[in-house]
Amino acid sequence: MVSPNFITVSDGDAAPAGQPRSIQDVVIRLAGNSQDGIQTIGGFLARLAGRSDQDVMTYMTIPSTISGGPSIFQVRMGTGDILSAGDRADVLVAFYQHSYEDHIESLRPGGVLLYDNDHVKPNPEDKRFTAIGVPVTSRTIEAVGGAAKDKGKNIFVLGLLARIFQLDVAKLTGLVRERFGGRTEDVVRNALLAFDAGYGYPADNLRDCFFRFEAVQRVSTRPQVTMDGNQALAYGLIAAGVRYGAAYPITPWSTIMEMLRAELPKYGGIFVQAEDELAAVSYALGAAYAGHLAVTGSSGPGLSLKMEALSWAVMAEMPLIVVNVQRGGPSTGLPTSVEQSDLLQGIFGSHGDTPRVVLAPKNVEDCFYIALEAGRIARQYSTPVLILTDQSLATRIEAFDEPDLAGLMVTAKPDLAERGADFKPYPLDRLTRHAPPGTRIASGKFPNVTGLEHDEDGHPSGNPAMHAKMTARRREKIKALGAELALPEVHGDREGEVLLVGWGSTWGPVREAVEHLRQSGRRAGQMHLRHLHPLPSGLDRIFARYRDVFVVEMNDEGLYGFGQLAMLLRARYANPAIRGINKTDGLTFKVSEIVDGVTRHPARNELRVTIPSFSR
Repeated sequence: MVSPNFITVSDGDAAPAGQPRSIQDVVIRLAGNSQDGIQTIGGFLARLAGRSDQDVMTYMTIPSTISGGPSIFQVRMGTGDILSAGDRADVLVAFYQHSYEDHIESLRPGGVLLYDNDHVKPNPEDKRFTAIGVPVTSRTIEAVGGAAKDKGKNIFVLGLLARIFQLDVAKLTGLVRERFGGRTEDVVRNALLAFDAGYGYPADNLRDCFFRFEAVQRVSTRPQVTMDGNQALAYGLIAAGVRYGAAYPITPWSTIMEMLRAELPKYGGIFVQAEDELAAVSYALGAAYAGHLAVTGSSGPGLSLKMEALSWAVMAEMPLIVVNVQRGGPSTGLPTSVEQSDLLQGIFGSHGDTPRVVLAPKNVEDCFYIALEAGRIARQYSTPVLILTDQSLATRIEAFDEPDLAGLMVTAKPDLAERGADFKPYPLDRLTRHAPPGTRIASGKFPNVTGLEHDEDGHPSGNPAMHAKMTARRREKIKALGAELALPEVHGDREGEVLLVGWGSTWGPVREAVEHLRQSGRRAGQMHLRHLHPLPSGLDRIFARYRDVFVVEMNDEGLYGFGQLAMLLRARYANPAIRGINKTDGLTFKVSEIVDGVTRHPARNELRVTIPSFSR
């Protein structure tokens, strides 16, 4: 949902000619090819917003081919509370003819089309937008010259946008220096030349399209940090006490792996790039067996390959964090697109009865805190914990308050405290934590750790009654976790017509959709689930307060007409009010898609079932 006052002056009067108009936020879509540094422009804008106490959210599409191809980067920035990257753009920057043709319909009527007139010829009959042609390519070549040719036109556009939106030039050029500081001085100089050329483009040619953001005082006194979801998750894992891990590269997980490879040695740890997925999870389980909180990760195809070892982790009750950065499937699927189709895999993917914990962060900030929660649960319940994030969160950039690291950092030491004479690694009547090798056991009976079914001491057992009791033990400890979880908060109306339920990266668009529904007179609320397995106790009481419950998720409605979470909730609560709003186009939800999904479904009390009559 784009800001309604993008071209409206805050006091309602038109701005004087040549003066910038006041706005709260803006949605800028940059469309070109991935080789042009589209993501670099968006990243600079997002990080500038974060350093300027503004809110920001980004969205990007990238080609899955090595050679690159058409790409977009959309950034929404401003002084309001930004919850989504925006349904439609206020400003479209088109680098090529295909950029213009493919994305012109994403520009809202009254918006600004900013195009490179060296490559783009817009339809002169289309009067819906303010069209501004700028010779981006030729001006960049003129400014930079030499062998650089048109490299740097992305930075030219950055300078142009800085002029149009009255952005902080000192901070932007500082970001440019940071970004290119590790290269030769020629690279930095050429980048700044391109920026200055864009910023200095004649104002007369911009048709008075100048804007400035309204000043809003931030409530929080903590400094902001700006990063994407994979970065936040990696830092969260370190804060949670993870010091060891192993993985195999796969998009879009790989940047977490690369960060941990670089950062863990600074904390006395190590991260191994394994030869394959099964080796990776096995290495991580070796570290967990040694008493360390370890991590492995992948995307859906890689998680499938880890499943045998994850069954061992459940049987042996090892504390382990497993990250799945979901992408479009099945098989290789859509490796650079978003989907939430691995929920059932995460919960039920292994063979046998393998109860384990599944969590999902709601935004980039929550990627940091979900890692802390995963670490807490893995240690306390001596169990594998899966974190289901997704491609949207992995690449999205947001600004949020810097975490209080001094109060959050977990000491990363194996629990080698002496176990008493009554210690059993797998008691039937209580929880125990894994005892790493080297732990002093008062009884002198050291535990066995095996993937075979076992008795309370870990000794292999084929006794039918013991298998039933151990199966129940593994189940009941996960149920005990569910009983301790707090109910999620309900945003909006606490009872009424519609409850929108979401998980993962749908949080922001669902929240905006609820506000839209309430403004239109509907009594609507939002409930977002971070703990997906086990579910918190008491959700049925919340569902009972609404006529219709719609579960918003990016996966298929399946053979039975419900998405994956919706199917689980219907199975758990047998509530016919629970239905799904689903999509599988590889793109994040637009606010309008959620609102339309609610309005196109008849209210449950309006549904009619026709029962045929048969005459004898």
